[in-house]
Amino acid sequence: MKPFLRTALLAAVMGVLGIVFAAPLLFMFASSFKRDDAIFANLASWSAFVPDAGWSLANYAAIFERSNLPLFLLNSTIIAACVVVGGVLVNSMLAFSLSRMRWRGRRAVLAVVVALMIVPFEVIAIPLLSLVARLPWPGIEQGALTWHIGWFNSLHVQIIPFLANAFCVFLFYQFFRDIPRELDEAARMDGAGPWTLFFRIILPNSRPVIATAAIVLFIAAWNQYLWPIMVVQGEAARPVQPGIQQFFGRSNSWGQIMAYASVVTLPVLAVFLAFQRQFVASVAGSGIKG
Repeated sequence: MKPFLRTALLAAVMGVLGIVFAAPLLFMFASSFKRDDAIFANLASWSAFVPDAGWSLANYAAIFERSNLPLFLLNSTIIAACVVVGGVLVNSMLAFSLSRMRWRGRRAVLAVVVALMIVPFEVIAIPLLSLVARLPWPGIEQGALTWHIGWFNSLHVQIIPFLANAFCVFLFYQFFRDIPRELDEAARMDGAGPWTLFFRIILPNSRPVIATAAIVLFIAAWNQYLWPIMVVQGEAARPVQPGIQQFFGRSNSWGQIMAYASVVTLPVLAVFLAFQRQFVASVAGSGIKG
């Protein structure tokens, strides 16, 4: 096959796949501006994927009036930001130890990390629930330091268990392993220790994989559903995903439901678009190798 035809065929396939993946999002966004009777009126035509002439922001106004969406968004933002920042630091530090340092048991730890990648969260959910129910957490009462048993109904119970991520550790490990070791030797000749090497040599040269890990951690934290349902009963620490289920039980308006889903989806799209270039560079350059 000629290069031109191959390129044209690849572009056509990618275009079709792009339309298939983008169509549900376009339908969701367009429906969020429509009345309920207009959403399913023209499903057989392209008009289902664009706002109609009677579009309005009434659905968006309704979801903020009928739910505690601003609080849910704030909670999810705090959770996702802490997971991303802490997760990048924790996972990259372990990957640095596995890839650039020599110590006994390193290969066994790496094997455990790889094995954990295939373990679904549902397998460890109940043991983890039993663990956080017994863990102490400091607090202040009447100016004195006190300790409370159990992490339920809090933000930290949705953050700390998810800082370590086996996939991100392996992602960092693969990337760090390909960084030339001559940089390490030159830094050590100048008197640099492991911490200096990590923060001033390795991390500054790892921006693509950091962006990739940030996307993975952000999406996982933002889309948490099962765990918040298990550990959060009130609204004070509830994130957006359980919130949409609660709103679905209160409203039978599809326009409002689509508006809620659109608000929840926009931060994920924004983060991916912000780090898209680094993500592609990580995968194409060195990111995920077998």
